[in-house]
Amino acid sequence: MFKAYLKTAFFALVFTAFATATAQEQANDHSNHSTTGVDDAHYGEGDAVNTKDEVAAFIDHHLQDSHYFTLFEKAEDHFFVSLPLPVLLWDDGVQMFMASKFHHDETIAEHNGNYYKMYHGKIYKTDAAGTITLDDHDHPTQTKPFDFSITKNVVVALLVGLIMFLLFRSLAKQYKTRSIPKGIGRVLEPLVIYVRDEIAKPNVGEKKYRKFMGFLLTVFFFIWIANLLGLTPLGTNLTGNIAVTVGLALLTYLITTFSANKDYWKHIFWMPGVHPIMKIFFIPIELLGTLTKPFALLVRLYANITAGHVVLFTLLGAITVAKTDMDVATGASIGYGIFYFILACFITLIELLVAFLQAYIFTLLSALFIGMAVADHDHHHEEEPEDVEADVEDVRERFV
Repeated sequence: MFKAYLKTAFFALVFTAFATATAQEQANDHSNHSTTGVDDAHYGEGDAVNTKDEVAAFIDHHLQDSHYFTLFEKAEDHFFVSLPLPVLLWDDGVQMFMASKFHHDETIAEHNGNYYKMYHGKIYKTDAAGTITLDDHDHPTQTKPFDFSITKNVVVALLVGLIMFLLFRSLAKQYKTRSIPKGIGRVLEPLVIYVRDEIAKPNVGEKKYRKFMGFLLTVFFFIWIANLLGLTPLGTNLTGNIAVTVGLALLTYLITTFSANKDYWKHIFWMPGVHPIMKIFFIPIELLGTLTKPFALLVRLYANITAGHVVLFTLLGAITVAKTDMDVATGASIGYGIFYFILACFITLIELLVAFLQAYIFTLLSALFIGMAVADHDHHHEEEPEDVEADVEDVRERFV
């Protein structure tokens, strides 16, 4: 069973990492054109955050994917302590260089005689002067190479996969020599048993749950560990990236679709016990239902994690806003700062619960959808309307 876990984890993480890398432009589009109405010119990486507009722009900046792991920054001196990541572009062949060439979007990157400029989180091909021309809708007219860079979210996804591999490898080794694990294994074993007994068995079924345990455990621990890393100073927002949640939900959809039995498809295309005319109207509704299920999965995870980050950074940003708007001498700003700090710590504790809860809900719903697809239906009570009417008449003749 452990080998099944590793295989499922490998394909899930590779798919998720690829989805993140190739869909980051759409994610950046969503962040850069958010409903806050704040232009990125109000906040640049490394700038001070003092006003409400700058706090809103900072939150938008945090929610985006990035080509850097920034640990420290000093705005006035343009000093950064960060880890640049590889930039991979397809522009007449693969172009690979480090993101440090952009110097946090402040300079033009030159590679193999080509010039590239970072503009609103996207990389455009430009000239030596870094010219960016805009059309009537304020969209750059320059060529945009296909970007499949190793971004911060991709690195975190691979890091989560490595953590899972090491944890379960250690647990598997312990089972070879002892019946009761020790160390981190004592933490993992109850969680694995919980997923098996409380999620997989009740929703997939006693006979078929083992086939899907690898996927369910992978999804549960991947989301949980990613959510926990999102609360660290790494500043990651992996499950708050729509590309990642789409990848996870798509895996659930594919497994559900290709594992479904004939009863599942029969209830979609020709529902038993329903008048033939109504069956025709139910077909598109049922087909739409197969798409709304994974859509609900991806939106629920994305929205809840994003909302948690927004609330937390709003409270932290309120500290600087209070300091700017109020007279420090009166002590009012200090009081407000302490209040918001305590509230932010409380929200962080709640986020620890949410990190586990979202992993649980996603895994539970995935198991439920899979269970509905593989369940064996008992059709002895499912008769055509004409047969039901005949039975009713027979009962009426006997007892009336």
